[in-house]
Amino acid sequence: MTNSRFDPAQPSVLIALIVVQSICAAIFLGDIIADLLMPGAMNTEGRHAAIEAIATFGLIAAIVVEVRILMWLLRRKAHLEQSLKSAQGAIQEVIDAEFSTWNLTPAERDVATFLVKGLSTGEIAQMRGSAEGTVKAQLNAIYRKSGSGNRAELMSLLIDTLMGHGKDTAPEPLAKSG
Repeated sequence: MTNSRFDPAQPSVLIALIVVQSICAAIFLGDIIADLLMPGAMNTEGRHAAIEAIATFGLIAAIVVEVRILMWLLRRKAHLEQSLKSAQGAIQEVIDAEFSTWNLTPAERDVATFLVKGLSTGEIAQMRGSAEGTVKAQLNAIYRKSGSGNRAELMSLLIDTLMGHGKDTAPEPLAKSG
């Protein structure tokens, strides 16, 4: 978890930096213009004004680059969030299809969903407002219908399915060399 008060990956931090730099650039640009408008300033402060101008235009160029990077990062973040949402939906569809293949009842589907999310038997019972014994009986029915013997085997079945390896297409075990 990141510290929400100062997270440099937050757009607001970059926006604040761009605003400060823009204010500084405006002040420097105003100073350069004032120097140019002053009679005889170019004779006495020509080198100083040239250095200020180069620094100011460098600062402005940096601001332009930062704005472009910020816009790219915001577009990239939106794209990744959309991709993640799509992937989550696809995973849920695969899991739901597997639950249908196992002919789980609505209550068993609910328990299996909590199981996949990593909740303990007690937590599932509390979430569902059921007794732990009821949840244990539903878990046993889920294991029987899925052809697994326990939570780890059930998760392994689901992971194999998500990876495209169903019961019929499970990867071959590695041959022992000896």
